[in-house]
Amino acid sequence: MQVGFIGLGTMGGKMAANLQRAGYPLMVYDVRREAAAPHLAAGAVWADSPRQVAQNCEVVFSSLPGPSDVEEVALGEDGVLGGMRPGGAYFDLSTNSPTVVRRINAAFAERGVHMLDAPVSGGPRGAATGKLAIWVGGEQRIFDQYKPVLDAVGDQARYVGPIGAATVAKLVHNCAGYMLQRALSEVFTMGVKAGVEPLTLWEAVRQGALGRARTFDGLAAHFLPGIYDPPDFALRLAHKDVTLATALGREMDVPMPMANLALAELTQALNRGWSERDSRVAMLLQQERAGVQIAVDQSRIREVLDREREKRDSKA
Repeated sequence: MQVGFIGLGTMGGKMAANLQRAGYPLMVYDVRREAAAPHLAAGAVWADSPRQVAQNCEVVFSSLPGPSDVEEVALGEDGVLGGMRPGGAYFDLSTNSPTVVRRINAAFAERGVHMLDAPVSGGPRGAATGKLAIWVGGEQRIFDQYKPVLDAVGDQARYVGPIGAATVAKLVHNCAGYMLQRALSEVFTMGVKAGVEPLTLWEAVRQGALGRARTFDGLAAHFLPGIYDPPDFALRLAHKDVTLATALGREMDVPMPMANLALAELTQALNRGWSERDSRVAMLLQQERAGVQIAVDQSRIREVLDREREKRDSKA
């Protein structure tokens, strides 16, 4: 199978190299031909445009900086759509806009071509080692058909849902990460200014409950199933802890806007009469504001966790 790859930057170049190592014949394009030098040296064929890549390949991947770049590569005068044969597949690995992804998908569907959003997570190191999550939205049949090719790019290719669903998942993941960075910088500066040596502080807190848990696994016990009784840790106790932390921040003259926002949420939840419910019950306030209700059957959550545990055990 001839595979096409467009965009050989920090992430794309490494993912394209993974495909070559897996034995796939590769045709490549980038706005800078020099970016393709290692791939050409390893046997890849150069194309003069995204259209030429699509004319010669059954499946095409792109890894590009942003939505406008993807739209130009996909739908431009010399774009992928102009060269793709009916039945072909185009996977965009970029972090994109769901609206743009759906618009591109609709244009491709009119021509009998498949377009799927397939953003990745793992950073440059993950791209180089193949330790990448690939979240895919679009037709599941096409995902299944090209799953072996996706597996050559990353080790965690997962179908998420209809077109755009994978891009939504990527934005949830990335935005959460940057919000956590902001929160961690806030509390660490407070801790250091209060007199704890930075490395010692880091060593200590990473062994606490939060430090030992996978970030999103913390949603499984209460938030996902919508169960806040009985409490693992009561709201009134969480409110006390954050009150103490923000008071220390004021004492140390450390601005803590995110911590104060968290305290305001916990206070509002207390005022609902939820003091003896689990501290995560404050997360219901955001569900109310967003107009959504989250209540996943616990047996489905256990199935996911058990399946992943079995995977880890089989690799051990």
